[in-house]
Amino acid sequence: MSAETIATIWAFLIATSVFLYVCMDGFDLGIGILFPWIRGEEDRDVAVNTVAPVWDGNETWLIMGGAGLFAVFPLAYATILPALYMPIILMLLALIFRGVSFEMRFRAATPGQRLVWDRAFSWGSYAATICQGLALGAFVQGIKVEERAYAGGWWDWLTAFSMLTAAALVVGYGLLGACWLVWKTEGELQAQAARLARRLAALTLAGIVLVSLVMPFLLPEFRARWFAFPAILTALPVPVLVVALAWKLFRSLGETDGHPWRDGLPFLCAIGLFFLAYTGLGITMWPMIVPPEITIWDAAAPRSSQLFLLVGAAVLIPVILAYTAYVYWLFRGKVKAGAGYH
Repeated sequence: MSAETIATIWAFLIATSVFLYVCMDGFDLGIGILFPWIRGEEDRDVAVNTVAPVWDGNETWLIMGGAGLFAVFPLAYATILPALYMPIILMLLALIFRGVSFEMRFRAATPGQRLVWDRAFSWGSYAATICQGLALGAFVQGIKVEERAYAGGWWDWLTAFSMLTAAALVVGYGLLGACWLVWKTEGELQAQAARLARRLAALTLAGIVLVSLVMPFLLPEFRARWFAFPAILTALPVPVLVVALAWKLFRSLGETDGHPWRDGLPFLCAIGLFFLAYTGLGITMWPMIVPPEITIWDAAAPRSSQLFLLVGAAVLIPVILAYTAYVYWLFRGKVKAGAGYH
């Protein structure tokens, strides 16, 4: 295989890792985002217990994506990280803070201590999500590079567009969390999650529309992907599928009845919306890895390094997928009050 082919394969592997992280860690961050609206200690315990067996493993894909970028696309890593140091460091600190509160809330000696850790869990979830959204917006709007190095300012990541993407990601993760609770819980908590999911679905769609309307005007290259012929033929199915999937999501939220498939359908629809938004982002940016100038082939490591790492990934990724699938299968089914993580 040529170096260009291997670099393309690695670009898809890293993009897939990032998408899996967004979906998997998105719904458990979404649980924390929903915490202010989940009333009652028992319901909060059930909500946390739905993600307790899987939340730590979900972050594997974040490590996979970051390590892959560092090893295979060192130029991209060296320019993206300085541009996004602040939101990335704050995100990592928030994830650590959230992880500590996740464990400590079950070991609180009094209801007051439990409330403190519940708030910490929620604040950590909000902070991590907001930082991810800020980093995404700053990355998409373009990074200033001169002589293969970051040439922008310290606050370039904080713009109106990055704040818009942060807000959209908060409601999007909230939607994933609500749909996950619809799937994994029952009774009043499930009904409350379904009500929240309907509102969050409307806000998520509004966020997708707003971001999509702004993006073509960020860079001329983005505008060409969506409005120039024949590129528009590739992009056109995305908004059509978004509308169809949104209709199915709202409909499925009204058909939950305790059946595993029907209760899980809203979550699958929400994942589908994220996939379509991610696909639209990929269509807009391809083949740039650091917009607007650096492509995946410009940023790639030497062919020998790429090939060596690809052999390791061919062994490692199936193992990660296998144990992840096994854990989700092992802890399938509804989570009931009084049973779960301790």
